[in-house]
Amino acid sequence: MAGGADLLGVVFAGGPRVVDVRTAGAIRAAAGHVPVLGVFGEQPIEQILHIVRSAELEGAQLHGAYDRDDAARLRAEGLLVWRVGRIAATAEAAALLELTDAADAVLVEPRVSQALGGTGVALDLDLACRARDVLANATMVLAGGLTPESVAAAAALVRPDIVDVSSGVERLPGIKDPDKIARFLEAVVGHSAIN
Repeated sequence: MAGGADLLGVVFAGGPRVVDVRTAGAIRAAAGHVPVLGVFGEQPIEQILHIVRSAELEGAQLHGAYDRDDAARLRAEGLLVWRVGRIAATAEAAALLELTDAADAVLVEPRVSQALGGTGVALDLDLACRARDVLANATMVLAGGLTPESVAAAAALVRPDIVDVSSGVERLPGIKDPDKIARFLEAVVGHSAIN
C-alpha cells in the first residue's frame, strides 16, 4: 500500500471493525500485491474457507477456539495462517510454542476478559520479551495497544518479526486515521529490528 504496509487485515470477528465479504473483496482488489488476511473469531472452518475464497484473501488470523487441525486444514488449502496466543502471565508464555504447529506465524497479544482482540490494551513488554524467547524459532507477531508513539520502543525491546496494529491508528473505533497510519509506518520502517 502507499504507506508501506506489508500485510493488511479485514475483520470478520466482530466489533466496530467488522466488514462484509463484498467490502473485504474491494479492499483486497485495492491492495494490489499486498497480501490481505481475514481476521476470524468464531466462524467454522467451512465458513472461513467460503469467505476467503469469495473475497480472494491470502490467509487467516485465527482468534478464538481454533486448534492445530483447524490451522492445518486452512494451510492445506494454500492459505497463510496466523494462530493467536492471548497471554496475561509469564506462565502462559510457554504455551505459545504449541501454536507454532500448523502456523506461519504466532500473533501474541494481551488476554483481555470478554474480548478476542482489538482492545487497544498494550501487552506488558516484559511478558512480550518472554514470548519472544519462547518463539525464538518461529515468526512472532506483536500486537496489542501499539501506537505511532510506542511501536519503535516495543519493537526495539521485543524484536518481533511483524507488528500488528488496528485501534492504535484510529481516530474513532473502526475509523482509521491516515496521519496515525503514516506515523506508525514511519516508526516501524525506521526501526531495523523488524525491517
